[in-house]
Amino acid sequence: MIITSFVIFLVVFVAIGVASTLRSDKSSADYLVASRTVSPWLTGVSAMATNNSGYMFIGAIGYTYTSGLESLWVMFAWMAGDFLASFFIHKKMRVVSQQRKSLSFGSLVATWGGHDFRKVRLLAGIITVLFLGAYAAAQFNASSKALYVVFGWDYRIGATLGSVLVLLYCLFGGIRASIWTDAAQAMVMFAAMALMLVVGLDEIGGTEAFFTKLGNVSPTYLNLFPATVEHSAVPIALFILGYVAGGSGIIAQPHVMIRFMALDDPGHMRRARTYYYSAYFAFCVLTFSVGLSARLIFPDTSAFDPELALPMMTTMLLPEILVGLVLAGVVAASVSTADSQILGCSAALTEDIANQAEGSVWFRRLATAIVTAIALSISLFGIDSVFVLVLYAWSVLAAAFAPLIIIYALGEKLTETKALLIMVSCTTIALGWRALGWGAVIYEVAPAMFFGILSYFILIKPLLSDSEAQSEL
Repeated sequence: MIITSFVIFLVVFVAIGVASTLRSDKSSADYLVASRTVSPWLTGVSAMATNNSGYMFIGAIGYTYTSGLESLWVMFAWMAGDFLASFFIHKKMRVVSQQRKSLSFGSLVATWGGHDFRKVRLLAGIITVLFLGAYAAAQFNASSKALYVVFGWDYRIGATLGSVLVLLYCLFGGIRASIWTDAAQAMVMFAAMALMLVVGLDEIGGTEAFFTKLGNVSPTYLNLFPATVEHSAVPIALFILGYVAGGSGIIAQPHVMIRFMALDDPGHMRRARTYYYSAYFAFCVLTFSVGLSARLIFPDTSAFDPELALPMMTTMLLPEILVGLVLAGVVAASVSTADSQILGCSAALTEDIANQAEGSVWFRRLATAIVTAIALSISLFGIDSVFVLVLYAWSVLAAAFAPLIIIYALGEKLTETKALLIMVSCTTIALGWRALGWGAVIYEVAPAMFFGILSYFILIKPLLSDSEAQSEL
């Protein structure tokens, strides 16, 4: 019964993706940005689904299970940064992407200033393929962990199944197939997470017992901040700021922003954002609550991998047919992100690295297959923690692209050399910060972004102004 209900959901997802090909005009613009015809509700809901990936079902619940109340910041301070950035970036990005005829995120970054910076495009493409590909691998890991708990399947089987599912509808439907299936998958994700909260609270004894038992978990479980953060105003402010900056890094995540680039009309951006943040907030509340419930149901933290908490709750508390629903929700969350990331990498490979803007759709499909194989390889042989892999990939993408995008959105100009300098230095800072273990104090996106933006206004812009003045003499 479990596998029957699970397979039914998967077949529906694939059917929706295949059906989207009926709307395709078979052009590269349709394959990569759906010919910029996506409605506001589809834009918002699909962006929520692709952003709130298997990371939420597996990584975030595992982190909340282990860390308790402090995981609030990873979700809600993160969402606050996302919200603030959207006020002045999203609409501009949609307008500029159409003006520049950008079909990939890297081409948008390279051409935003009015010139086509080939080296910036190439570097952006390489970073996208490497780190967005690693991000996609984390989604395959998430689905494999769920399938391992429910069916006892080897992790490699689950990861391979996820990659095949993504490839089936991305190969022919492109971003339109991804967006359509994301909307359907979002509904399954909500149903699965809400169901787990209801049965979890019932198992615990109701909401009153839930709040009473939380206070007895451990002396630190309800602390708002980790022990690594000194409990005084400045360290706490920096800790929160780190996650707010991390959330603002949404503007540098190709798999999410391509949805807003595909919106049918820039004037509809406010409606798209309303759908996105309403769904995002509700899903975060559900995820956080389920993570806390899991800790009360499984109090022995040494008995298993915390990232298996939700699948274990599912098999313990639900009848088989509903286990299939929740399992489909986990896989849907993973696939709804992985498909977008695979297509983002495919666009980077064809548009930015191979520089085949006029290449055939079949060439792009081949690139999609290659990128899927790379992501699957990372999943099978790389880091197995979904939480760690997602935060790592997110921070590098945010460091590489967000400072440039913010500078351009403010109406500033850059030479190609200066743009490359900002990309390389900010990425290096993010990687170095994490390698030194300072991310526990302040998430590495914050120092990388602040360095990039401040260095432009303090050092780079004055130098540009001086060189312009000299050229006029």
